[in-house]
Amino acid sequence: MKTTGTRSLILILLTLAFAGGMLLFLVEFVRDGGSWAIQPFNKHITQGESLSGRILDRDGTVLAYSDETGRVYHDDQTVRLAMLHTVGDTRGYIATSAQYLYRADLSGYNLVTGLVSPFGKSNGSDVKLTLDADLCKTAYEALGGKKGAVVVYNYKTGAILCEVSTPSFDPGAPPADLDTDETGKYEGVYLNNVLSSTYTPGSVFKVVTTAAAIENIPDLDSRTFTCNGSVVINGNQINCLATHGQIDFKTALSHSCNVVFGELAVELGEEKMTAMTNQMGFNTSFEFDGIHTAKSVYQVKGASDDALAWSGIGQYTDLANPMHMAILMGAVANGGTPVLPHFVDSITTSFGLVTHMGYPQEGERMLSASTADRLKGYLRNNVSSYYGDNLFPSGMEVCAKTGTAEVGEGKAPTGWMIGFSANSSTPYAFAVAVEEGSSGIGSAGSVASAVLNRLAA
Repeated sequence: MKTTGTRSLILILLTLAFAGGMLLFLVEFVRDGGSWAIQPFNKHITQGESLSGRILDRDGTVLAYSDETGRVYHDDQTVRLAMLHTVGDTRGYIATSAQYLYRADLSGYNLVTGLVSPFGKSNGSDVKLTLDADLCKTAYEALGGKKGAVVVYNYKTGAILCEVSTPSFDPGAPPADLDTDETGKYEGVYLNNVLSSTYTPGSVFKVVTTAAAIENIPDLDSRTFTCNGSVVINGNQINCLATHGQIDFKTALSHSCNVVFGELAVELGEEKMTAMTNQMGFNTSFEFDGIHTAKSVYQVKGASDDALAWSGIGQYTDLANPMHMAILMGAVANGGTPVLPHFVDSITTSFGLVTHMGYPQEGERMLSASTADRLKGYLRNNVSSYYGDNLFPSGMEVCAKTGTAEVGEGKAPTGWMIGFSANSSTPYAFAVAVEEGSSGIGSAGSVASAVLNRLAA
C-alpha cells in the first residue's frame, strides 16, 4: 500500500507539473505567438511572409508600406533619415523601432488563424505613430550632421512628437559600407540614442542638485555665494567658466556656476544627493510601448568630497538618458508627477478594428509640488534673464537649462539643453544632446530653438 501511495503521489505531481507547463505555454502563446510566428527561423512555416501593414505619422502621412518590390519608405530622404530609429529598418536590427516591436501586427498575425485567413494571406494592421514627420525632419536638419539625440513630448498626454537619433542611414537605400565602414561614421547606428544611450550630463544635472538644495537648505534663496573663478575641495581644483563674485542662488543657476554647485553638493552630502537622484528617476529604467530606456546613473557611494563636488556639477561618473531628462522636465511642468511617454497612437486592423490606443499614464512622483514650482521659477529665469526668450516662440514661456559636458579623450564637450513650455496650451517637454557640440546653448540650444519654432509654425 505504501508503494502504491508513493506512485500515486508521483503521478499527481507529474500531472500537476504537466498542467502547469501547458498553462505557462498557453499564456506565452497568447502573449508572444505573433513574435514566434515571424521569427526568421520560422520562414519555412510563414513562407517568407513580410510586413504588409503601414506605418503612419500623427497626420496620416505614410512612412512605410509594402508592395510587390518589398518594404517602401517615405519619398523624402531626409524624413527617412530622421525617422529611421522610430520607424525601423527592413532587416529589423533596430530593436526599439515600430517595425520591430509591432512586427506581428504589421504582418497581419492573429491568434486564431496566424498569418493566413480562409481567404488567403492576412493583411497587416496599420500602426499610427504620435510623431510628426516634418518636426523630426526639422530636428534632423538642425543637428547638422552631428551625432546626438532630440526628443519632444507632450507632458500632458505623453505623446512623443519628435524623436531623432543620429547617426542614421537611409532605410530605403542602405549604404554599401553600412556594416563595414571603419571610420566610425556609422558607429552605434542601430541604437536609438534617445532611448538607449546615456551621456555625461554636465550642467543640466544642476537641475537635480537644485532640487536637493531646495528640499534641504531652508535659506537657499537668501544666501549669498562667492565665486572667485575656482575653488579647491579636498586638494582638487574645481574651475568655473567665469569669476562671478558675490551672487545669489538664482544667478548661480542661470550662470551655471560650478563653484556654487560643487560646494552645494558637498554640503548636501552623499546620502541626500543620492536620495534626490533616485527620487528623480536616476538608476531606474522607464518602460513604455514595450521599450525599456537606458538608466541614467548617479553613483557616489564612498566618493571623496572633490568627486562629490564634480558629481553635483554633472561630471564625475554621472550619466543621463535623453528620454529620462525629458520625462524629468515633464514632471517639473506637471507639479512633480510625470506623464510617461508613448510613441504609438493606435493600431488598426485591415478591416477597421482598433486593437490598441495610446493613452496618458502617470509615473511615480519625482518632486513635491512646492519643489517643482520653485524649480520651474528658476528654469524660467534662466531663459528670460540669460538665454533669451527670443530663442523660442512668443508666449511659449520656455523654462530650460543648458549643459556643456566634458567627456575627455580629446573630444569636444557634449552640448545639452533640457526644458519645457510653461504655457498650458503648448505642453511640450524636450531634451537635446549633441555630441562634440561644444557649448550647450550654441549647439543643443539652437536645435531646441529650431524644433520649438517649427512646432509653433
